[in-house]
Amino acid sequence: MKTILETERLLLREMEEGDYEGLCRMLRDPEVMYAYEHAFTEEEAWAWLYNQIRRYKEEGFGLWAVILKETGDMIGQCGLTMQPYGEKRVVEVGYLFQKSYWHKGYATEAAIACKNHAFYALDIPVVYSIIRDQNEASQHVAERNGMKRVDKIVKHYYGMDMPHWVYRADRPVQ
Repeated sequence: MKTILETERLLLREMEEGDYEGLCRMLRDPEVMYAYEHAFTEEEAWAWLYNQIRRYKEEGFGLWAVILKETGDMIGQCGLTMQPYGEKRVVEVGYLFQKSYWHKGYATEAAIACKNHAFYALDIPVVYSIIRDQNEASQHVAERNGMKRVDKIVKHYYGMDMPHWVYRADRPVQ
């Protein structure tokens, strides 16, 4: 398992097949997945996991397992992914956590670490978070991560039009 980042309370590492059950505690929970309008099936969860592994190999990053240092448990996923925005693909800071770990600052802690990793380790000058308009908790994480709301777009997913806010952060000028 390749550790990517460490914060005060968390380790972020590449996911592997053995993380499937921990991943399903998020992806198969309808409350956690409300912004997607459905909990994932077993097949969708496996596809999600294999997509992250593909991203590590092809893009050098993806969503990473978030491990609570205190217990060694996988409590979420957070990382960097390439996402379409307008006519281009941008680097997004994304995050998803088990419901029992919401409102404890873990998402913000992990998201800040991922943003800084993009800026200073990967030399990416701008990062985004593209968040469902009804997902206020994730919007607050983006704001605590120093991001500003810059646009509103509509994504088409599962046969539905889903409005999303676009947040952006630029690497500080040195």
